[in-house]
Amino acid sequence: MRFSIIVPVLNEEAVLDDQLAHLIVQCAQYDCEVLIVDGGSTDNTINIAQRYGQVIHSARGRATQMNAGAAAARGEVLLFLHADTRLPDEAFSAIQRSLASPEVIGGAFQLCFNCNQWPYRFVACITNLRSRLSTIFTGDQAYFIRATSFQAVGGYPNQALMEDLEIITRLRKIGKVSLLPLYVTTSARRHEKLGLLRSVLFMWYMRTLYKFGVSPAQLQRMYSDVR
Repeated sequence: MRFSIIVPVLNEEAVLDDQLAHLIVQCAQYDCEVLIVDGGSTDNTINIAQRYGQVIHSARGRATQMNAGAAAARGEVLLFLHADTRLPDEAFSAIQRSLASPEVIGGAFQLCFNCNQWPYRFVACITNLRSRLSTIFTGDQAYFIRATSFQAVGGYPNQALMEDLEIITRLRKIGKVSLLPLYVTTSARRHEKLGLLRSVLFMWYMRTLYKFGVSPAQLQRMYSDVR
């Protein structure tokens, strides 16, 4: 099984070297290609990325960048990985076991933060509980999708925000998605910058507005104002 690991980036020099070096070690025993999709970085991101994989240039926007990576991918399985999210050591073997079942077309991992304080553990616990009950995941949970299924749903929707919620909704209509028992480790840096409680409540508020029909473009304006 060939994996195409797609990493959208924008000015990620602070974390990218360590993340990609760790990823390359994890890939050593598997058939993997690493595609780093840059959305116009002005720091040293591209120079770092070139040492670890194929760099693809794209218009800015997470959905746009991930679609650009998928268009260049040659793998049977697409794995979408944020630049500050680290896979568990058994990630690829776990994905292979999950996709051995023909009805499973994709899935994600459970979430933990690289911060051991109890509020962060609590937020991760709530996120994982929601994922187990609803099979709805966030982009931080490292989506893996069969390439054929990704194409069948038209890839990520071309929208500014909530692309992760939209694609998982579309995937669930054509097959089964799986929450793996392993945990990805995601940086708490964005929550720490804004404040954990404020950040979590704001994102729940944004998801609720999206559910009730507020456009991604309008949500993006709100997101930019807060961030």
